[in-house]
Amino acid sequence: MKRLIIFSVLFAFLSVCIFSQPTEKVYSPDGKGYRYEQNGWIYIHIEGKPFERGFQHGYLIADQLEDIKRSLEYLTYWDSGMTWDFFVEKAAEMWSGHIDEELRQEMQGIAAGASYAGVSYTWEEIMAWNGYEELMDYWWPTELEETYGKIHPGADDHCSAFMAVGSPTDGGKIVMAHNSFNNFEWGQFANVILDIVPETGYRMFMQSQAGYIHSMSDFFVTGAKLMGTETTIGGFKVYDASGAPEFYRIRKAMQYTDTLDDFVGVMLEENNGGYANTWLVGDIKTGEIMRFELGLKFYKVDKTKDGYFTGFNAPLDPRIRNLECTNSGFADIRRHQGARQVRLEQLMQEHYSTIDVETGKEILADHYDVYLGKINPSSRTVDSHYELDAREYMSEIGRPLPYRPRGAVDGMVCDSEMAEGFTFWSRWGNSSGMPFDADAFLKEHTQWDYLDGYLQDRPSQAWTLFEAE
Repeated sequence: MKRLIIFSVLFAFLSVCIFSQPTEKVYSPDGKGYRYEQNGWIYIHIEGKPFERGFQHGYLIADQLEDIKRSLEYLTYWDSGMTWDFFVEKAAEMWSGHIDEELRQEMQGIAAGASYAGVSYTWEEIMAWNGYEELMDYWWPTELEETYGKIHPGADDHCSAFMAVGSPTDGGKIVMAHNSFNNFEWGQFANVILDIVPETGYRMFMQSQAGYIHSMSDFFVTGAKLMGTETTIGGFKVYDASGAPEFYRIRKAMQYTDTLDDFVGVMLEENNGGYANTWLVGDIKTGEIMRFELGLKFYKVDKTKDGYFTGFNAPLDPRIRNLECTNSGFADIRRHQGARQVRLEQLMQEHYSTIDVETGKEILADHYDVYLGKINPSSRTVDSHYELDAREYMSEIGRPLPYRPRGAVDGMVCDSEMAEGFTFWSRWGNSSGMPFDADAFLKEHTQWDYLDGYLQDRPSQAWTLFEAE
């Protein structure tokens, strides 16, 4: 195990300066949408009416959608004992009546574009894929508990983040940083930079996944001069199947709101508790930032024009933490939530008054373990590495298991000046540049053999500046 860590760190240092030029653009049949690749990312630009921009999307990303569908059909059954078709039917039953005509047409277009390119999808499958996290981590565990009496530990948690403005930052600009944690078999698909220019509403520029009408990893800037990110609320375990899915509400908030209060209002409308998050949103126009903790019955909004908010997967609101979550890990530094709560605060104070995009990159790549008091890439570090963690210090068995192929798969940073110009820095694979070799990992950890053929390598990549064109 030590050899694997040492090799990975050395490889990262040797590879940090590797930077590839973008590939030649590939256009959709109508000539409006296009795709190129760079440093592990797939950049997609789509525009126009709902169906046509959806068609552009599905056509341009059909190769990855094919791989995703293969994974959905195999891993869904493995993880739940129920087929992918079962979840597609349930998604259609729960959500179809909540989706408006515009976004229904966009998802229909994605399915049609993919099918035109030779990868068969229905729009209901696209809808279920957009809400996959909600289906598998919110609805299904609730259903299992109600139907089979199987107690579940609450939803998984996914990210590290911060947003700062005023005196903590260099020059007072809003600075936003985020990295995504996920099981690698799913997180490996979050390598899409998606630029959507809709016929109505505001332009959206975000990190996303193939086939998504939203971000899910949630790092976005909009034409309304809003910039946003989030971290999930760990251990969250209440859900209202009669409400509107989170992916639909956040897409509407991105496309049609231009103030922090309006953003909150759209997210609260028909809130079902799905994909419960601590949202960090900044308004470039006013220089104000917001922390918006959204549970099911409870929510809390804090705003400032001079300060910072951090995201570490545990809610501050006592109502959400105690009444809607189970074992959130809030103050337990053996757990990733408690450890990162402490470490992110240390880092924000250490860099106070000088926080900028370069500092953001450094913070996201941090490997200091506050529980052990040393550099130790593990589940507890800001740049998370469950795949290297024996989990000797677990306080909740199975969240997750030792050496789970899981952790940070990216890094995203920008400031308000960049966001206003639809520009941000992105690093694919890992925030620190530490590579992941799927074959080497599976050879060493044979308990995860069922993922053979469903895990992709993520070599060390350079930070890349993307700008909407």
